[in-house]
Amino acid sequence: MSTNTLVSKMTKKKTENYVNNREFLDALVLYRIHCEEAANQGKPRPRIPNYIGECFFKIATHLSYKPNFVNYMFRDDMIGDGVENCVMYISNFNPEKSTNPFAYFTQVIYFAFLRRIAKEKKQLETKNKLLERSGYDEVLYTDSYSGDMSGYNSSSADMNSIKENLEIRSKR
Repeated sequence: MSTNTLVSKMTKKKTENYVNNREFLDALVLYRIHCEEAANQGKPRPRIPNYIGECFFKIATHLSYKPNFVNYMFRDDMIGDGVENCVMYISNFNPEKSTNPFAYFTQVIYFAFLRRIAKEKKQLETKNKLLERSGYDEVLYTDSYSGDMSGYNSSSADMNSIKENLEIRSKR
């Protein structure tokens, strides 16, 4: 092996992160300065720069690919909630206390995801209780099932399995 190959193998290849923490911090500090100037002049808070918004979106999107979040059907809602919470709490980030905005906003998004999951779970439980109270036959009606065994086909078998699943979940 030549020395060039050894040197190239020994030096670690620099990985490029999807959000540069230093640039993100600089953008937040600059935005904070603009907010303070606007407040001193009695003007409304300025619009959040596109770069900061893109960072929020990238953090939320990449966090949604983690194994504990990836299989939810409402992942887009989770991402939207995460970005919304970042926008709401951008003024709470203090660069004098922390120089790691990536970690701060990742936590904000993480807890937004947990709130969305809890909200969706509660909604699903409410829907299941309503189905149970109203009666399954009104909601799960099929043309081929007449209430007796005649015309019993796969759609009524599917209906029965749905009923069983709902009853099992409601007993938990």
